[in-house]
Amino acid sequence: MKVLLVDDSRLARAELRRLLEAFPDVEVAGEARDAAEARVQIAAQRPDLLLLDIHMPGETGFELLATLDAAPPVVFTTAYDAHALRAFEVNALDYLLKPVQEARLAAALDKVRAQLPAPAPRPAPETAPPAAPLTEQDQVFVKDGERCWFVRLAEVRLFEINGSYTQISFDQHRPLIPRTLAQLEARLDPKVFFRANRQQIINLNFVASVEPWFSHSLRLTLRGGGEVVEVSRQQSQRFRELLSL
Repeated sequence: MKVLLVDDSRLARAELRRLLEAFPDVEVAGEARDAAEARVQIAAQRPDLLLLDIHMPGETGFELLATLDAAPPVVFTTAYDAHALRAFEVNALDYLLKPVQEARLAAALDKVRAQLPAPAPRPAPETAPPAAPLTEQDQVFVKDGERCWFVRLAEVRLFEINGSYTQISFDQHRPLIPRTLAQLEARLDPKVFFRANRQQIINLNFVASVEPWFSHSLRLTLRGGGEVVEVSRQQSQRFRELLSL
């Protein structure tokens, strides 16, 4: 298990590194003292787990996660007690109160192991590998005011342009993420996510009904939220070919 330590305190990182020595299956892949360093390390190391401080100078841990195309599994570390995390609707694997106790760390690592796929040999690259396509099981971190979520892409039914942001629809929530539709389209699996028009990308698994529309175009209704999406004429032809309609 490759772990990246993200904390602005050198002493806190050193203590985590010391505690992790008790777990032979854990490799500390690197350390970062702020969000900027963490982004570089995440891209280069592709860690299995972030041990992430919430409160750091500059960007917080939450703000860092919101900038990632896909968020790795996260265990938060914080000097604040549990009520500090109850204010956020995050479903992180766990959180650790500082000073971190070995027993609590062991329990958090057990939760991570239960979710990780079987390990495969990964040679250490000399340079940062190219960004891999996002799968349905990848998760994105979404922050809307003081509400936060880890959302699996499989749960997102619609992406649509909203100014310079993209609005994502899952369950009954429609927060904004700081990415363009073009950036998302370049990473999303085209077998699952379909560019319906200039404004919207849909998750094909959420299409509830298809009906003919003007000029040989199509109109789709999505289950879960009832959104009605008009597919452009050009994309309607692609949609028919994709679904053999």
